[in-house]
Amino acid sequence: MSKKIIAVTGATGAQGGGLVRAILADPDGGFAVRALTRDPESASAKALASAGAEVVACDLDDETSVEKAFAGAYGAFCVTFFWAHFSPEKELAQAGAMARAAKKAGLQHVIWSTLEDSRRFVPLDDDRMPTLMGKYKVPHFDAKGEADKIYLDLGLPVTLLLTSFYWDNFIHFGSGPQKGPDGKYALTLPMGDKKLPGIAAEDIGRCAYGIFKGGGQFAGKTVGIAGEHLTGAEMAEKLSNALGIEVAYNAVEPAVYRSFGFPGADDLGNMFQLKRDFNEQFCAPRDPAFSRSLNPAMQDLDAWLAANASQIPL
Repeated sequence: MSKKIIAVTGATGAQGGGLVRAILADPDGGFAVRALTRDPESASAKALASAGAEVVACDLDDETSVEKAFAGAYGAFCVTFFWAHFSPEKELAQAGAMARAAKKAGLQHVIWSTLEDSRRFVPLDDDRMPTLMGKYKVPHFDAKGEADKIYLDLGLPVTLLLTSFYWDNFIHFGSGPQKGPDGKYALTLPMGDKKLPGIAAEDIGRCAYGIFKGGGQFAGKTVGIAGEHLTGAEMAEKLSNALGIEVAYNAVEPAVYRSFGFPGADDLGNMFQLKRDFNEQFCAPRDPAFSRSLNPAMQDLDAWLAANASQIPL
């Protein structure tokens, strides 16, 4: 019997790469993977090809390219990467291109990696947090959430996948413990005493694979995933244990975080404020027990730190 082909956008990125590896790690699972990437000649793309993936060139800014890449597939994993360009409009355009290409290809299951549109919680005229770029509160959330309607209005068999804060950001995004002028380390977040749903980036792809294996039962549904919900103080304690240094939790106000000045600080300050102020609504869909049912290998923060703490820059 021929295997069902899953076309994976962002195949060399965190989420897509995790799904590619999950499919390749289960040769008897009934699925084959088509890894879509802008540059098939990159080292990461070549590594996927040597591991057994079909690697195909695909430019999300070119709808015809996406149509060709989706043709003949059973399903597709659709993801955008805001931080490459900081443009919600580009994300929305790419999401639409993928949705229309999925419709044209007659795909039987689509996963759209999305996030909440923060404007449902904090309208643009609400001054609790500043409006950014003229029409967003959390730009890297809002266009993704806005795009949900495109997938649903096309009548696609879509699963809307709500992801969580990547613990990998402690390594790559400068979100880990920082040394202060006093020589002491602190984890700085504007979350107060509220819990932050977190996940290992690799586990997002594994959960997506669980959704594809679940088939029709997840079509038309919104699914949230997380490995664990932890307060800033709890994360700081776990980081202290794993790193062998004392890490304090520095609970700043969102306005202070927005003022830090790094690219996207205002966006992330608003994001954390959204998660803090609407904590119950944000945590509720992201059930770790349900996530583990999709991905039995799901890591909690201690497990992720056991494997990755040595990579956290100090």
